[in-house]
Amino acid sequence: MLAVEDVTGLRGGRVLFRKLSFTVGAGAALALEGANGTGKTSLLRMLAGFLAPAAGTIRFGAVSEPEERGRRVGWLGHHDAVKPQMTVAETLFFFARLHGVADDIPGDVRAALDAVGLARLADLPGQYLSAGQKKRVALARLKLTGRPLWLMDEPLASLDTAGKTLASGLIAAHCAGGGVAVIATHEPLGLDCARLVLS
Repeated sequence: MLAVEDVTGLRGGRVLFRKLSFTVGAGAALALEGANGTGKTSLLRMLAGFLAPAAGTIRFGAVSEPEERGRRVGWLGHHDAVKPQMTVAETLFFFARLHGVADDIPGDVRAALDAVGLARLADLPGQYLSAGQKKRVALARLKLTGRPLWLMDEPLASLDTAGKTLASGLIAAHCAGGGVAVIATHEPLGLDCARLVLS
């Protein structure tokens, strides 16, 4: 379970939110909503351990230490992490090794590519991918990490209708397997999930 207790977030000396508390249980998703600048991305960064809250505590299970909590996080942010000169498969091989996917990296990479509909583009360098295809690579990377806590910042951006359905399906499957997902979004996710509106 992800537990946020009395967290205060600051950015540039301005209070984004104060004494924010919520929990997200295993197998559940939470949609973070709100206007631009209300702190959705900052909150995600605090959950990941990238930023420290000004006050309050964040725990994932029994783990509250930010670096240790970060080892349980799968992150999907605004940057796609697709290197122009590397092929789609090479990119995923790199992240599989980085995240310690040890059993069958080639098989895991193939399965991740199949899951996002990019198997036919495995040998294509990243520079030739569309924005939507890069987002699919990012989703494959997230699936490949095997991390239990998914933190996602606008995962539907740049995706067509089929891609949005795919992304929602991946989130639902992650949660059905006992994972937790927190998603900052301006779009309906098509999921049965709790909502937290920052203002």
